[in-house]
Amino acid sequence: MAEAFPAGEHLAEELEARGWTQADFAEVLGRPTQFVSEIISGKKEITRESAAQIAAALDTSVEFWLSLQDSYLLWKQSQNAQTRENLDAVKMRAQLRKKAPISLLRKRGYIKATDLEGQSREVDRLLGETVPLKWAARRSNEDETVTVLQRAWVACVKLSATSLTVPTYDREAFENLAYKLSGMACEPEAFSDFQALFAEVGVKLVYVEAFPGGKLDGCAMSVDGTPVIGISGRGKRLDIVLFTILHEVAHVLEGHLNDDGVPILDDLKSSDVKDATKSELDAEGKADQLASVLAIPGDLPVIPERVSSSWVRAQAEQLGVHPIVVVGRLQNGGRLSWKTTLVRDAPTVTAHIERWAALSPV
Repeated sequence: MAEAFPAGEHLAEELEARGWTQADFAEVLGRPTQFVSEIISGKKEITRESAAQIAAALDTSVEFWLSLQDSYLLWKQSQNAQTRENLDAVKMRAQLRKKAPISLLRKRGYIKATDLEGQSREVDRLLGETVPLKWAARRSNEDETVTVLQRAWVACVKLSATSLTVPTYDREAFENLAYKLSGMACEPEAFSDFQALFAEVGVKLVYVEAFPGGKLDGCAMSVDGTPVIGISGRGKRLDIVLFTILHEVAHVLEGHLNDDGVPILDDLKSSDVKDATKSELDAEGKADQLASVLAIPGDLPVIPERVSSSWVRAQAEQLGVHPIVVVGRLQNGGRLSWKTTLVRDAPTVTAHIERWAALSPV
């Protein structure tokens, strides 16, 4: 910033040019001589009121005198070493926040450093090569690009997966497991075992709690040839989390993870689409279709006009799935309202998938 001079110096020059003494000018302003003297010496700042009086007396603009005062104060502030250091820290914090949600990552334990330089290094290591995203065709707000929160969440999935050791991926064994998952999920407690079951067939299944405002249910990626599936737990309900898992499983089985380390993101709450190519949309459709088959292998019988809890239980027993899975299928198909009383006391699985995090510490 170029050097600036006190507004009082400009005022002194103006009075000298006019041949006015400080006392003369004070009389014009209707102020004590000391008032003018303190402005000229820099002991008193020019306020909006005094700027208006000076401008009226000298036939100049109020803005001119306020600008002189502000320019000098800003220049003086810029010369202060402590101020410059504080401002540099503000800039660095802002740059970091553009990259990642620092306070949230610190709270969750993904970032340990308390100093800015340390945090910057940790953020760069965390994001690594996770920043490029293959597609995000099904997110809640069609006007949004992929957000800082979403990129950070995916990075945490990738980092959490590094602590898991699994054998070589066995596609056939994974497909066999996929067709059994819905039947295994007849009790919420069964979700506790999913991570270990996936690991046996060479797939890393990771739970990273949803980031507030992140709007992501899950992701899938390939890291060094190993499929990785991340689940955020959004929705909480057994059938919603199950379908998210099955949707990501479908991405793996359908061979959508060809670009190593480049994740696919999914938000199963919305069908809004932006900037998605036809191939990307086709992949989403295929994943949805296969996930539906994995959730309920077969068609439901003729659905009665009034769906009762006893009918739901009977169908669930025949299909070998939890009743809420049947309810979820009917809701997604538009045959049941999202406010139906049949979802009352629906089981949640959050407490059980949280155990995965205990098995894959950062």
